[in-house]
Amino acid sequence: MGLCIKVWICVVSVLGLAIVGDVAKAEDSVTYYLYGHNDARSEVGVENIVWNNTVAAFAQDYANQRTDCQLIHSGGGGMYGENIAMSTGEMSGAEAVKMWVDEKQYYDYDSNSCAAGQQCGHYTQVVWRKSVQLGCAKVRCNNGGTFITCNYSPPGNFLGERPY
Repeated sequence: MGLCIKVWICVVSVLGLAIVGDVAKAEDSVTYYLYGHNDARSEVGVENIVWNNTVAAFAQDYANQRTDCQLIHSGGGGMYGENIAMSTGEMSGAEAVKMWVDEKQYYDYDSNSCAAGQQCGHYTQVVWRKSVQLGCAKVRCNNGGTFITCNYSPPGNFLGERPY
């Protein structure tokens, strides 16, 4: 009986690790990137953004160059808006999008500006009405960190324009 319990605990533990691993992979899926963006967009009455494989390929190509985890923007090749994130450990795509969306608290629609000393440009890009296509990518950095980029077509965050 004691061996059966130990074996059962081991099997359950291994299954638990497999489920945790699958959840982590799921949070990097296209669905999670889109859900995080579209949930924020729906809160302000903006239509859903859709996944675009060409935009995603651009994001992946740039992410592959950022294995040093430096927060440096690609410039979007003049065609795309961009949000980037990094962590010193594991970060999921869903967590990166949440971090950008959490900047909403610092955005004042009436003045179309961020609160003093705060950032909100990641949030405004997420909800930018004219940005209708999305592509994101993630890489593991040489230092064990994570680099995530999402690109938007067409780009947003134009000075003097409101996101929605």
